[in-house]
Amino acid sequence: MAEIPIRFGIIGCAEIARKVSRAIQLAPNATVSAVASRSFDKAANFAKANGFRPDTKIYGSYESLLDDPDIDAVYLPLPTSLHLKWAVLTAQKKKHLLTEKPVALSVAEFDQILKACEENGVQIMDGTMWVHNPRTHKMKQFLNDKEQFGQLRTVNSCFTFFADPDFLKNDIRVKPDLDALGALGDAGWYGIRSILWAVDYELPKTVTAFRNPVLNEAGVLLECGASLLWADGKIATFHCSFLSNLTMNLTAIGTLGTLHLTDFIIPYQEHQASYTSSTKPGFNELVTGWVQLPSEHTVTVDLPQEACMVREFASLVANIKKNGAQPDKKWPTISRKTQLVLDAVKASMEKGFQPVEIVG
Repeated sequence: MAEIPIRFGIIGCAEIARKVSRAIQLAPNATVSAVASRSFDKAANFAKANGFRPDTKIYGSYESLLDDPDIDAVYLPLPTSLHLKWAVLTAQKKKHLLTEKPVALSVAEFDQILKACEENGVQIMDGTMWVHNPRTHKMKQFLNDKEQFGQLRTVNSCFTFFADPDFLKNDIRVKPDLDALGALGDAGWYGIRSILWAVDYELPKTVTAFRNPVLNEAGVLLECGASLLWADGKIATFHCSFLSNLTMNLTAIGTLGTLHLTDFIIPYQEHQASYTSSTKPGFNELVTGWVQLPSEHTVTVDLPQEACMVREFASLVANIKKNGAQPDKKWPTISRKTQLVLDAVKASMEKGFQPVEIVG
C-alpha cells in the first residue's frame, strides 16, 4: 500500500517558502495541501506561481489554515518576531511544526514554543537544511575516525554575503521589529550549528563575542562573530556578515586530519556535494611542496538537501500519526543548544565582550 503523504500547510509567503514548498513537493512522503497569507490574493498567487495542485486550499488568514482538520503539519517561514505567537498556536492546534530558523528571539521564547509542542504531542524541527544532506553524514564519519582525523581541536566557520542597498534598507532581517537578531540570527545560526555539529553538540564552557560588531542605525547586527571554548581546550570561531562577499566555509582540524569545504550551507550543485579531507600531511625533503595531498570526496544525492529535510520531518510525523510514537527529541534539543549559544553571543556583547558561561 502506498504511503499516505503528510499534508503540509504553509503559513506565510516569504521568499524562502518558495524553496521549501518545492522541497515538500519533491519529498516522497509529503504534499502541500494549503497555503495561507494575510491576503487571499497573495496566497492564491503564491500557489499558482509555485505550481501547487489545483485542489490546494487557499486561505486569507493564518487562523483559517490552523483550523483546517486536514492539515497534519505546518511550515512557518514568518519573521522571527512572529514565531512565538504562531508556533504556539500551531502546536495548540495539534499541527506538527517545521519552522524557519532562528526558532525564536531568545531561548526563553524557544522554551515557550517547546513547552507548547511537548504538551500537545507535536514534532518540531527547525529549517537548517544542510545537516540533512548525505554529505554531512559522510563528513561526520571522517570526524569520528580516530585514525584518520584524531581528536578534534579547532573549528572555524564563516557565512557572509554582500547585501545590496535595498536589502540593507528594506529586508526583514535588518528590521528590529521583525528580525531583531539580524546577521547573528540569519547567518550566525549556521555558524553556531556547524560548530555544535562538529563537536557532537557538546555545549561550550564559554562564549566570547568579537569586538567591533557592525550594527545599522536601528541597532540590528549586520556583522559579528564569536569564539567558543570547551573545558578540554577545544576552541571554535564563527563569523557572519551581510557586508562581505558570499562565503560558506567550514574547517574542522583534528590532531591527525583536517576537514574543509567552501559551500557547507548550500552546495555548489543541487544533486552532488563535495568536501576535502587530509590526514597526516607534511612537506617534501626540501620543503618546496606538500606530500599526502588533501583528497576530494563527492557525494551524489537523490534529493536536494531541503527535500531530505522534509522527508525526515515527515517520516517523524508519520510515525507519530500511525504508530502513536512520541515526538523525536533530537531536533528540538539541537535547536535549543544553537539558541543557547546565540543568546550567549548577545550576552557577551552586552557585557562588554566578556566571556559568558553557557548554562544548559
